Amino acid sequence: MDTYKMGSFWKVLEMWVCLLCTFLYFADLLVHIMSTFEDADTEETVTCLHMTVYHPGQLQSGIFQSITFYDRKKFPSTEVIKFGRNSNICHYVFQDKQASRIQFSLQPFKQFNSAVLSFEIKNMSRKTSLIVDSQVLGYLNKMDLPYRCMIRFGEYQFLLEKEDGESLEWFETRFLFSPRPLLQENWPAQTPIPENGSCSSCSTQSPLPTEMDENEL
Repeated sequence: MDTYKMGSFWKVLEMWVCLLCTFLYFADLLVHIMSTFEDADTEETVTCLHMTVYHPGQLQSGIFQSITFYDRKKFPSTEVIKFGRNSNICHYVFQDKQASRIQFSLQPFKQFNSAVLSFEIKNMSRKTSLIVDSQVLGYLNKMDLPYRCMIRFGEYQFLLEKEDGESLEWFETRFLFSPRPLLQENWPAQTPIPENGSCSSCSTQSPLPTEMDENEL
């Protein structure tokens, strides 16, 4: 009888242990799910620079072949993003001998009394002017980047649009490819941009700067 009772006792104990383990498993799973939802709710949005690009030789010469289009790339807000033909220095490389080693740079900063990141653009080329909307930047000239602007140098055309985010620690860049020129006659400054990232009604009457010598160091 005692042996029978002991056997029953161990079976009941084993059952309770199994129930306890099952309860702990589901409790841990529930904590993980709640934590995931909390992280999703509290995750900060990130400021993104959308850049639509065009060059008349982009298909024949593969000028933008080193750039990944349509994906977002994340950078710390302390990073200065450089554009040019030197792959050892620049984050985004132009496969073009007429481009400068470093053509221009974008640096994030925070305006006084602002809760979001802003950016300044600096011309790093000694021989090629950088045109931001109607403002001409010479070597080492810089200016605050508008929310939406057209950037030109040589035959390059960049349409930049800033999408604000909450984070002050990170920002993102995203390249879009335009099969057509972004600059056409009578382009109004605030024309909405189509969803495909190209703009067939963009214009400027300012002459394009002369391209730099391909032997520039």
